[in-house]
Amino acid sequence: MNTHESGRSGHDKGPPYRGGCLCGAVRYEVGTVIDRASHCHCSMCRKAHGAAFATYATVPAEHFRITQGADSLRSYVSSPGNTRTFCMHCGSPITWVSEHAPDQGSVDVTLGTLETAVQVPQQWHIFVASKAPWYVIDDGLPQWPQRRPRGTARPGTGEPS
Repeated sequence: MNTHESGRSGHDKGPPYRGGCLCGAVRYEVGTVIDRASHCHCSMCRKAHGAAFATYATVPAEHFRITQGADSLRSYVSSPGNTRTFCMHCGSPITWVSEHAPDQGSVDVTLGTLETAVQVPQQWHIFVASKAPWYVIDDGLPQWPQRRPRGTARPGTGEPS
């Protein structure tokens, strides 16, 4: 059974989830279930992460907190209304926040910086129209050419975004 179909399983012990940057200066905690993730293939995410795509979990902002190293965080407005935070020492990306996101009052946390095991039942690819030409998406997850359209049902739930 695929994790994106099975829900929470395996080693996922539930919240709080803890994570941090590569050098350890910045630490954070997510105090709610992580139930969805997007794999963003836009050119800005690819450049910010140095990879084919960036994977983010969207969580309510009130359930995300920096537990150490807030003074080591820096922010960068990568495009109007979109702010990325990262560790000033090692460069690890930590969050992404957009004024244009369908889930206002949320923060997108980089899943690659999580240290607590998590199983994410709902996943999808966004901005695939600008994906790296050398990367083939063949995991069977839903794909959108740009962002996931507002009002589109979240995969596997029938619930609108």
